[in-house]
Amino acid sequence: MGGGSAGVRRGRSQVEPDANAKGVDQAGVDRCSAIAYAYAQSTFGALRGRDGLRIEGDEESFANVVRIGDARVAVTSDGIGTKLEVAERVGRFDTLGFDLLAMVLDDLAAIGAAPVAVSNIIDADRLDEATIDAMMSGLARAARECGVAVTGGEIAALGRRVGGWGDGPHVNWCATAIGVLPGERPALCGKGLVPGDEVVALRSAGLRSNGFTLARKILEQALGDAWHLALHEGTSWGDLLLTPSLIYAPSVVSALASGVPIRGLAHITGGGIPGNFPRVLRATGLGAELVDLWSPHGWVLRLAELGGLSAREAYAEWNMGNGMLAVVPEGHGRALVQAFEACGRSARVAGRVVPEDGITIDARAWGLGIARFAANGEGDA
Repeated sequence: MGGGSAGVRRGRSQVEPDANAKGVDQAGVDRCSAIAYAYAQSTFGALRGRDGLRIEGDEESFANVVRIGDARVAVTSDGIGTKLEVAERVGRFDTLGFDLLAMVLDDLAAIGAAPVAVSNIIDADRLDEATIDAMMSGLARAARECGVAVTGGEIAALGRRVGGWGDGPHVNWCATAIGVLPGERPALCGKGLVPGDEVVALRSAGLRSNGFTLARKILEQALGDAWHLALHEGTSWGDLLLTPSLIYAPSVVSALASGVPIRGLAHITGGGIPGNFPRVLRATGLGAELVDLWSPHGWVLRLAELGGLSAREAYAEWNMGNGMLAVVPEGHGRALVQAFEACGRSARVAGRVVPEDGITIDARAWGLGIARFAANGEGDA
C-alpha cells in the first residue's frame, strides 16, 4: 500500500522530509503501509494446509507471489495518483494508461515476473464518455505494446467523493496486475549480491507517476494557479509533467529470458532511489556507489531549482532520470545494457555494489553535489 502491491508487503524504507519539504510526507505514507502490511500478513495463514497453495516472497518485494499448484502467480496493485490533476488541467487523458501500467507491470518485473493481465478501477465524480474513451484507449494501446490483457475492471460514479481541478470530469485510476514466475526460478530479491556487482540504470521519461504533489506545489508557488500554461523552453509545464511513463517490464522479461544474470531490480517510484534501492540491498547489508546515473531532464532540474531543493530532497522525491536499477555480477553490466537497448530502452552502467552500507549518489555533473543516504534510506550518512 502507499503505492504498494495490494497491501501484501511492508512499506518502503523511510525518507524523512527536511523541514522545508513541500511534498507528500513519505515517512507517514510508509508508516501507514507498515500498518496495512501487518494486517495483510496476518491473513497469509488462510492458505496454510491447503494443497498446492502458499504465499512466497519477501517483505521487501515489489510484489508477492502465490503458488497455485505448479504455477507461481505474482500480484501487485497501484495507481497514478495526482498526475490525474495534470491531465485535468491539460485536458488530455489518452497517455495515462502508460503511467498506470508502468506502476504495476514494472513492480512485477522487479521480482522477475512476466506480466499477464491487468484489471482496473476508475472512480469519477461523474461519468463522461469522451474521458473514459481516452483513458481506456490509452490503456489498451499500452497493454498491446506490453503483451498483457486487460481482463476487466470497474467504473463508478461517486459524486462529491471524487474531486479535482476545474469544471471538467474528475477521476481516480488504479489497477491490479498479475504475472507469472517461470519454472522454479527464484523471485529477484537481492540476496545474491556481492561487492563489485554492477548497477545498471534504465533511463526514465519525466516523473513517471510519483512526486507530483511536490511538483505542483513548487509550480503553483512560482508561477501561480495557471502554472500548467506557463512555458519552459517552449513547452508548457502541463505537457512536461504529463510526459507518459516508459514501461520497462517487456525489456526486463526479455533480458532474463536471454540469460543475463540479474540479481536484483528496484523500481524507482515514490521515495526515489533512496526509498526503493535499499529494498534490493538490505538482504545482504551492502551499499552502492552510483557515480554515473542518468542526468535529470533539464526541466526537472529547473523544477528543483524553483523549489530550492537540495540533492537529498530531489533524489528522495523524484526518479531524477532513472526509472529502474538492476544489479548484475561484475563484468555483466554491458550485456544487460545491450539487452535493454535491443528492446528500445536506454540503459547505462551507473555504479557498483560496495561493502559499506548506504547509498552514495554523485550528482556533481548537473550541479547537485554528492548525496549519501543511510541504509534505511533516512538522511545523510
